[in-house]
Amino acid sequence: MNGYFSKARSGSLVLTLLLALAGLSHAVAAELPADAIFNHGEIYTPKGWAQAIAVRRGVMVAVGTDAQIEAFRGPATREFDLKGAAVLPGLHDMHVHPMYGGFQSLECRFTQGSSMSKVLEAVKACAATKKKGEWIVGGQWDVTSLKATPDRKLLDKVALDNPVLLGDISGHSGWVNTMALRIAGVKLDASTRNPVNGIYERDAAGIPTGVLRETAVEDLQRSIPPRTPEENARALDVALKEMLSFGITSLTDAAVDGETLAAYAALSDKGLLKQHVKGCMVWSPGTGANAANEDPAYIVQRNLYARERFAPRCIKMFLDGVPTDSHTAALLHPYVGARPDDPRARGMLKIPPAILNAAVTRFDAEGLTVKFHAAGDGAVREGLDAIAAARKANGFSGQLHEVGHNSLVDKADIPRARAIGATFEMSPYLWFMTPLLPDNIVSVGPERMKRWIPVKEAIDAGGLVDAGSDWPVVPSVSPWIAIETLVTRQVPGGGGEVIAPDERITLKQAGDLFTGNGARELRDRDREGALETGLRADFIVLDRNPFRIPVTQVHETRVKLTVIDGEVVYRAPAAR
Repeated sequence: MNGYFSKARSGSLVLTLLLALAGLSHAVAAELPADAIFNHGEIYTPKGWAQAIAVRRGVMVAVGTDAQIEAFRGPATREFDLKGAAVLPGLHDMHVHPMYGGFQSLECRFTQGSSMSKVLEAVKACAATKKKGEWIVGGQWDVTSLKATPDRKLLDKVALDNPVLLGDISGHSGWVNTMALRIAGVKLDASTRNPVNGIYERDAAGIPTGVLRETAVEDLQRSIPPRTPEENARALDVALKEMLSFGITSLTDAAVDGETLAAYAALSDKGLLKQHVKGCMVWSPGTGANAANEDPAYIVQRNLYARERFAPRCIKMFLDGVPTDSHTAALLHPYVGARPDDPRARGMLKIPPAILNAAVTRFDAEGLTVKFHAAGDGAVREGLDAIAAARKANGFSGQLHEVGHNSLVDKADIPRARAIGATFEMSPYLWFMTPLLPDNIVSVGPERMKRWIPVKEAIDAGGLVDAGSDWPVVPSVSPWIAIETLVTRQVPGGGGEVIAPDERITLKQAGDLFTGNGARELRDRDREGALETGLRADFIVLDRNPFRIPVTQVHETRVKLTVIDGEVVYRAPAAR
């Protein structure tokens, strides 16, 4: 009797509750009408395709059919007729350098893949616009396309009266002329010593040739007059607006310093920062006994620059270089053709393991996420080891530390990520439209290229995987190129060689990397990453439905509208 009464009462309460909730939804729709309705579309949700979205105060208060959403219309509700267009969640770029991308338009540029003659022509033209002694800064060169050895004397011939610094496409090497070396205090003789974690390439006599690797470039850059805060903010604004045009609503700025922090704060204070941004502040160890505990002032003072849409809560560490002709990425096995006595036979690790483990453990305890630059499998292992050390010391803190790039990952290290709560941030832009790929093939060999950027292995192992462009290392920040090539592993549009065919994934999986997975890494999945009732109204309206066209056309996708927190922050020119 008591059991029957309990069940009946329980059923009655459930029915009453359901009726109450149904009435509440109608009451909410009537009493709290939407600020905007986006209807007559094809809306991608976790449960299938919907037709319309109701938005109030930046939140999706309802997602459903046109008829269902009509109940949320009020006298002041704005209507956006989608005319059948596809709507997807806003995209996340989890590794990008916007301010540097913005400065491209202000520097001495030449197209990636330019020959030696094209590069020298560009520098000569730039020198003609400069006063004597003014710096010429630009890029991006690569040895494969130059088809010649870069040397300072070649730049001297076209810019004798101006110091020159040209960055390579990886951002880890520079090419300078003689004046630049002299201004930086680099002696042009064989006695010149390499800086820590840096290299001066040399001729047969041991004299620096003008090609600089890793910290050698960073040291020289300090001789260049700094840009003004206004220039920094303008470059950042230009780049972020370009990213909006591709549907990027959230991002991780993967190399933030004090100037970048100030630029984000300045844009935010003017109401110009639209995306949600996580900032990863660059950290490298000190030189003394307390090397793992020394932080630059901008990390200590980071919260002075934090804003509603800018969260400087991440630390960036460079564990190695890149697997190009520089041979600076740290590998478990030697580069192709490396001599046994070559100090770069396996690349370089920039941070000693003991110092790295201590630093990551400390930042983890302080509530900061760590993102590693780790291109080689040796660096990936070191990064995972450091995360494991932090977990052992602190338990699971909730910080989802990221191993970034993962060009090469040892098979044994793939399953470790899930076990220690680490994220693999992949770089699916680096196998197309950039000379980096042939450089890498030459350096690591075809056998290792069979597992180049092992995205599928990482997903199949159950770990969290997301994606980043590393723009402006790559020529375009468009996620649509990456989404297509994650599926095809070919150049956009298909054709040609398939790079690591066993690592191809589905279109849905590729989309997940840029939406829900990115939101999880940002610790924002409860607020964004999908088109669901109650989440932020961050979504994009497209000129085609990527799921209803051949995958080789996905790279041609264009964004018509970008919406963040319910605000239309980008309209394609034809949609104005």
